[in-house]
Amino acid sequence: MINWIYFPNSSPPPEFGRSIVKLFEEFADSIDSTKTLIQHSDKVMARLRPGLEKLGFRVEKGKSADDKIVVPVLFGRKGKELKCFNADAYAPSLGWVLEVEAGRAVDNNQFLKDIFQACMMHDVLHLAIAVRNTYRTSDDFSKVEKFLETLYVSGRLQLPLKGILLIGY
Repeated sequence: MINWIYFPNSSPPPEFGRSIVKLFEEFADSIDSTKTLIQHSDKVMARLRPGLEKLGFRVEKGKSADDKIVVPVLFGRKGKELKCFNADAYAPSLGWVLEVEAGRAVDNNQFLKDIFQACMMHDVLHLAIAVRNTYRTSDDFSKVEKFLETLYVSGRLQLPLKGILLIGY
């Protein structure tokens, strides 16, 4: 089962975000974390890659430098890129970044790093983070959902993103 929620809750999810969710739903049986105990995020990305590319994403193909998706963060003299972050998938024309996480999502606070990096990326307006519904005995989706709810409801930290789409697989 695919879970999802869009933040802030005061905004409806963008249509493009719904397209991302629909793609995850198409592969729900093969990526379901409640059925597949050990499944790396790379395997999830491999299943989703063709559909993500059809949606307009550039998708990481491997761990070599040529296979990574680089998103600029800082520019220097003559427009030279000084700092970049890698993304799992990036749709530059729409301002969307997608990060797919597995076991490290909550245990290592990887979702927080994803949020920070997306906030720094040039022309990124939306972040989609996919986490496992279940990791070992942990309900990772609910943990990240509660964190994002607290972030947005408290109003103490304003993000430069229009929104964050959280997907549980």
